[in-house]
Amino acid sequence: MKYVGVLAAIGLSYILGSIPFGYVIGRLLTGEDVRTKGSGNIGATNVLRVLGWGPALLVMCCDLSKGAFSVYLGILAQGTLGGALCGMAAALGGAYSAFLGFQGGKGIGVGGGIILVAMPMVAAVLVPVWAGVVWLTRYVSLGSITVAALAPFAAYALHYPPEYVVLAATIGGLAILKHHSNIRRLISGKERKLGEKAE
Repeated sequence: MKYVGVLAAIGLSYILGSIPFGYVIGRLLTGEDVRTKGSGNIGATNVLRVLGWGPALLVMCCDLSKGAFSVYLGILAQGTLGGALCGMAAALGGAYSAFLGFQGGKGIGVGGGIILVAMPMVAAVLVPVWAGVVWLTRYVSLGSITVAALAPFAAYALHYPPEYVVLAATIGGLAILKHHSNIRRLISGKERKLGEKAE
């Protein structure tokens, strides 16, 4: 029965991660499908460009919450191992949503919620790094890619259990993978900076 509970928590975490809050909030507030504007992404950065600060902050809070709740659910089911497995499931749901034909966001919002609950000291290190990179360059994507790459090293350096180091590596690697188009635009100099409106 214990393993049934863990499997149920993992499945629920994937479903939670799959909820496309950027798409849902855009539709509810304005009728807009944010996938048809700007970068076409459902994350808070594109929502900011398309709909403004209010909807973007709401999307970010919702994405953080689904990651955070998934880890908490996993910890209740099976300790740190359960937290790691449910965190991975939520991250996969965010990146490959069952509600959007297995398309999704880039994993920073849901990943942030996962890190906040599972590894708060990692979050305390990475948030200032993200903010510093974005402030210096005005590229949100570069800040996100930077912290995604640093997450497993920070988890290891701060002596989190191995399953959480693997969790950090998994969600960080997934976020970098989902930023492949941003990486190409950064290299070519075509990436939009923070504050630029969507076309």
